[in-house]
Amino acid sequence: MFIGALMGGVLAAPLVAQAQQVAKIPRIGFIVLHSREQVRHLVDAFESGLRDQGWVPGRTMVLEWRFANGRSELLPQMAAELLQLKVDIILAGPGPQAVAAQRATSTIPIVFGAVTDPVGQRFAANLAHPGGNMTGISSMGIELFPKRLELLKEAVIGLTRAAVLLHPGDPVHPRLVKDLRLAGEQLGVRVDVYEAAQGPQIDAALAAMGRSEVGAFMVGEHSLFFTERRHIVATIGKSGRASMFPHREYVDLGGLMSYATDLVALFRHLATYVDKILKGAQPGDLPIEQPTKFELVINLKTAKALGLSIPPSLLARADQVIE
Repeated sequence: MFIGALMGGVLAAPLVAQAQQVAKIPRIGFIVLHSREQVRHLVDAFESGLRDQGWVPGRTMVLEWRFANGRSELLPQMAAELLQLKVDIILAGPGPQAVAAQRATSTIPIVFGAVTDPVGQRFAANLAHPGGNMTGISSMGIELFPKRLELLKEAVIGLTRAAVLLHPGDPVHPRLVKDLRLAGEQLGVRVDVYEAAQGPQIDAALAAMGRSEVGAFMVGEHSLFFTERRHIVATIGKSGRASMFPHREYVDLGGLMSYATDLVALFRHLATYVDKILKGAQPGDLPIEQPTKFELVINLKTAKALGLSIPPSLLARADQVIE
């Protein structure tokens, strides 16, 4: 009887171990520069994407969200916390978020979202075969800026001078300035560049833009500006001039126009990368995707407040008009 019980225990042990292995719940970490409230719609989109792939956050996987509330200096610490938790995958937004994740680990898979130039920022060897431990979705921010200037000129009849707010520490800054000024020359619009590398510098830059004789403002695609978007939109609104923004979230707050990738759709789609990696795919083998659909959003209420008449041809091309 003792031998039978012993043998039963020996035979059962591998089965218990196997069951425990099968039951292991993956742990996914996400470092975010912004507050949860500022990106709640993107959090919801990502979790919705996971459910589309058959994952149930809180049941079949654990999500470890880390929000820096706009304090970029906390990002490395948050990435280190995720490593201590032994997460299976780290997700990160663009700019300093992706940089913090990259510096934290070269082995744990990293999935990034809305990165402007993954190859230029050295997150990947190339788009088709990233190599290493990073992959994700690009925002194509550089390629979109000339188009944004073109749309802004179409909205503001007679526009000959525009100001753009950019972050000088952005790795793509030199190329972006060059491309914007080249596009301006082709469109007959002088482009004046103003810079802000920290929150307190934004007010100074916007004040200088307001004192200039430009006919319209543009805002760069950077996490710092996205964090401060409510303040930026309100300040630009007081200037009484037209504005073009890198995401529709600015227009929802009262900005005039945006031409950009749909961030909600992008973050929902990030879940497919998580699903593939959890099923055995290597991040370096997963191509970095580029958006194929871009949204033109126009706030007609803001246009009326500015006394601006948006051409019918431009309104007809808008994906959404806010009235």
